[in-house]
Amino acid sequence: MRDVLGTLLRWWEAGEPAGLATVTATWSSAPRQPGAAMAVGPDGAVVGSVSGGCVEGAVYEICREVAETGEARSVRYGVSDDDAFEVGLTCGGTIELLIERVDRETFPELPRLAAAIAANEPIALLTSLRDATARHLLITPEGRFGTLGGDRVDDAATDDGRGLLAAGRTGLLHYGPSGERRGEGLSVLVGSFAPPARMLVFGATDHAAATARIGSFLGYHVTVCDARPVFATARRFPSADEVVVDWPHRYLAAEVEAGRVDERTVLCVLTHDPKFDVPVLEVALRLPVAYVGAMGSRRTHDDRLKRLQETGLTAAELSRLASPVGLDLGARTPEETAVSIAAEIVALRWGGTGARLTSTDGRIHGES
Repeated sequence: MRDVLGTLLRWWEAGEPAGLATVTATWSSAPRQPGAAMAVGPDGAVVGSVSGGCVEGAVYEICREVAETGEARSVRYGVSDDDAFEVGLTCGGTIELLIERVDRETFPELPRLAAAIAANEPIALLTSLRDATARHLLITPEGRFGTLGGDRVDDAATDDGRGLLAAGRTGLLHYGPSGERRGEGLSVLVGSFAPPARMLVFGATDHAAATARIGSFLGYHVTVCDARPVFATARRFPSADEVVVDWPHRYLAAEVEAGRVDERTVLCVLTHDPKFDVPVLEVALRLPVAYVGAMGSRRTHDDRLKRLQETGLTAAELSRLASPVGLDLGARTPEETAVSIAAEIVALRWGGTGARLTSTDGRIHGES
């Protein structure tokens, strides 16, 4: 949704109806995840994608039709469909889509959604389909706007949606016709637009510069921190969103106190110096973050573990440390090492093994 929002808003502001297709559910090796969107404008222009090219042609025609009639539709494409090969979903997966008309009458909340996303404020878009009408509810940590059709379902979806928003997750919720949590018949897609997850890179080194570049490429808000002002400069780290001159452990503790570190945050300790990395790791390994990695040889790792044990960290806390950092790619250069670090972060996020796909069987994409 984020990648089509700007264009969609321009059509909305011009009073021109558009067709919007959003992936609501996937099965097996579907090419795009729930929340992926494609919009078709009044002039036939297309932005976004719902299948990486597999079914765009069929979805395009339905978007044009829905924009004309105003009647929202739910459609499914997959290998079990008679027309699977005709529409071209050759990946072997199945996707379900909600296709709706977007204009000032059907989606009055769109400018509020766009403004919140532009300001990096957390907001979630909840969408349901009932009686050929798409309904929308926007929720923030403090309030909500719009309705899914009734107070009961709005209350239930607001509570559940805020949980997904806090985790930065997109997902499908199911309720009874009147909002009963144990019921069936009403599906609600929750699209979370939380600020980007953070990558904190400690150590102003060549490896840190490469890691900052790939972290930015993956969509992280990247901060590089080092206590040495001569090395920690914006000029040396143009890919970083922030460059901070401070002792790593002191900076991390302050960010935790300010509430700017959460369960999506990844920490890469690349200082390779015990006077920097041991204090920051002592703080980091006690936090419920997504990843803590530290660079160093196996000898450095063994020495570091002894020092960390002396700080009182438990075996469970120490087991969370990815050290030596990265996957075994045979990396040599800072850029190759950054790829191995990024690969380890992605593998841990999605439960991947890091093995070559040619040596594995079964599904390529695990359960989200």
